Amino acid sequence: MRQIPVDTSGATVMVAKAPQPKVRDRSTGEIAIDAETGAKLMTVDVMFAANDEVEILSLTVPETGISGDLAMGTPVALTGLIARPWETEFNGQKRHGIAFRAVAVTSLADTAAKPKAV
Repeated sequence: MRQIPVDTSGATVMVAKAPQPKVRDRSTGEIAIDAETGAKLMTVDVMFAANDEVEILSLTVPETGISGDLAMGTPVALTGLIARPWETEFNGQKRHGIAFRAVAVTSLADTAAKPKAV
C-alpha cells in the first residue's frame, strides 16, 4: 500500500481532541493493536494549519508514541506523519479517503513554557 510522507515543518499543529483508544470492532469494543509492535493504537484529532488553510486530521498513533499532556489546544510536534489513501466496498457501495498515521505526537507546551537561555 502506498504511503506518502507529510512535511509538517511549515505547519502549526494543535490538539483538537485528546487521545482516545482506536476501536477495531465497534460491535465488540475491541481495541486496535499495531501488528508489528503489539502496542495499543490511539486516535488523536489535530488541527493542521498550513498555507492559509486549516484542517482537522484524525491520526492513528501507537500509545507509546504519545508524550506530554495532550489536552485540547496543546501545540504538538508530529513525528513520522504519513498519509495512506484507502478504498473499500461494503454492501455494494464504494468508499475512499486518506488515513493518517504518525510515529509520535509530542506536546510542545513544556518547551514553550521554559525560559530561553541568554
